[in-house]
Amino acid sequence: MAEIFKLGGGGQLDFDRATVEQAYDRWAPVYDFVFGGVFSKGRKAAIQAANKVGGRVLEVGVGTGISLPQYAPHLRIFGTDISEAMLRKAKRRINNLGLKNVENLAVMDAEKLEFPDKSFDVVMAQYVVTAVPNPEAALDEFARVLRPGGELIILTRISADAGMRRFIERRLQPVVRPLGFRTAEFTWSRYALWLTATREIELVENRPIPPLGHFSLLRIRKAAIAVAA
Repeated sequence: MAEIFKLGGGGQLDFDRATVEQAYDRWAPVYDFVFGGVFSKGRKAAIQAANKVGGRVLEVGVGTGISLPQYAPHLRIFGTDISEAMLRKAKRRINNLGLKNVENLAVMDAEKLEFPDKSFDVVMAQYVVTAVPNPEAALDEFARVLRPGGELIILTRISADAGMRRFIERRLQPVVRPLGFRTAEFTWSRYALWLTATREIELVENRPIPPLGHFSLLRIRKAAIAVAA
């Protein structure tokens, strides 16, 4: 049965990371109520994609475990999150529903995943990339722990590159940052730069997802054969 444990040296988190942790600790009691229905279509699409790949799945930012019952029972799931309060709710969900395919839960920094290289067939990151202090470092970690032929599945908000929505997002950013969100820093061009710079991966799908058409489901595949240096 899944337990919650902490990995790593236990050093103090820097300010930005601590802010995220505290924000999601506060969200834990109401997260399912506030976001469960709003993000349900995107969550379903992401889990369906993971189920098609199969194997061992790492869900980074597993939160309260709201996605866990939707995974096919033959998959093996390991969940991580920066918020221990979120993971306590996830553990209760696992126990109440008897989800035997969940290997474990761990408090872990998405930018410093403490797994060996090539550990997972799927890395799932739902609404995580915009919440970490250094998104490119997290994306690099997701790619590192992914096995050749596996898929990185990202459900994320895409900021506008220009126009009125860009203007509004920049104005909102100082307001929503203490809540653990960022609105203006994650344009598609930023993801495209990371994809171009990262070896052995390719974008296989970029699908718009509700609500409001501001979110996307990205499926990124790691090459089955290593690219020669």
